[in-house]
Amino acid sequence: MSELALTQIRQLLATPELPALGPQPRAEALSEAELHAKLTPPLQETKLSVTQKELVRSLLLLWHDQLDASHTISQGIENADGSFVHAIMHRREPDYWNAKYWWRRVGAHPAFPEIARRVKGTLEQRRAGDLAAMLLPGGKWDACAFVDACEAAAGVSEREALLQKIQQIETEVLLDFFLRS
Repeated sequence: MSELALTQIRQLLATPELPALGPQPRAEALSEAELHAKLTPPLQETKLSVTQKELVRSLLLLWHDQLDASHTISQGIENADGSFVHAIMHRREPDYWNAKYWWRRVGAHPAFPEIARRVKGTLEQRRAGDLAAMLLPGGKWDACAFVDACEAAAGVSEREALLQKIQQIETEVLLDFFLRS
């Protein structure tokens, strides 16, 4: 797989502002057509399966606040990876109960240990032990607890910014997982 293609795909996460925890669009987020134009050439250079390419597309659409387009793709991928993206989409919608339903369908995803490792480092650095206890019981990532934290933080700016950083970690780790699979 071309390193240039992988770099181009990863660069689509480099936005000046992190996505909101909810559905609020950002002015600098790419439209569906713009994302398609930037993503299609590097995806064609990869050896990813059609399903993996669609997972990458769905995740990046979500990153760029294109929730409906992401939802259309992720709900058609009936495996733990599709459910993972689908769960994030419903969390951002916000449809918290439905997000938890999809997290239960994900189960213990292979990306969770890396998410837990990176989130732990971020929370230690920010001295957010209370949030670490909630999100990382026994050192393991609890995606449903993250849904609860997002719901509780709606409109609470100091906590919301930290949760947006965690959402970024979740997306970066999942993208790398899809690109390695």
